[in-house]
Amino acid sequence: MSVSDPIADMLTKIRNASMARFEKVDIPTSKLKLEIVKILKNEGYIKNFKKIGQDDQDLIRVFLKYDERKAPIIHGLEKISKPGRRVYSGYKRMPRVFNGYGTVIVSTSTGVTTGRKASEKKVGGELICSVW
Repeated sequence: MSVSDPIADMLTKIRNASMARFEKVDIPTSKLKLEIVKILKNEGYIKNFKKIGQDDQDLIRVFLKYDERKAPIIHGLEKISKPGRRVYSGYKRMPRVFNGYGTVIVSTSTGVTTGRKASEKKVGGELICSVW
C-alpha cells in the first residue's frame, strides 16, 4: 500500500506504539525520517534508535522512553505541514510548543533542526511537526 505522507505515517506509528507502551517500533527509513529521529533522541523523547537492514528495505528501530510510572515521555506528536497545506515560518515568528517545554522540528536550508536552533541561526523553514 502506498502512503501519501510517510512522515505523518512515521509519527503515527511512534504515537500509537508509545500509547500502547511498546518497547520499540520499526519504521521504513529515509534521510528525513532519520534526521527527525535523531532530533527526538537529542531532545530526550526516545531512548535510542538504530538503523537495521532487512532483505528488501532498511528500517529504523526506535526504542521508546517511559518514566518510572511507565507513562510515555511523548505526550503528543502532531504533524504541522501536510501535503495539501505546507506551513512555513521565519525565524522571528517560530512557534513555541507549550511555552518552550515542547519542541518544533523544522526543515531549513541548513538541514532539519529544532525551532530553537533555527531561531538562533536566524533561519526559517517548513514546520514539520511538534512534540511535547
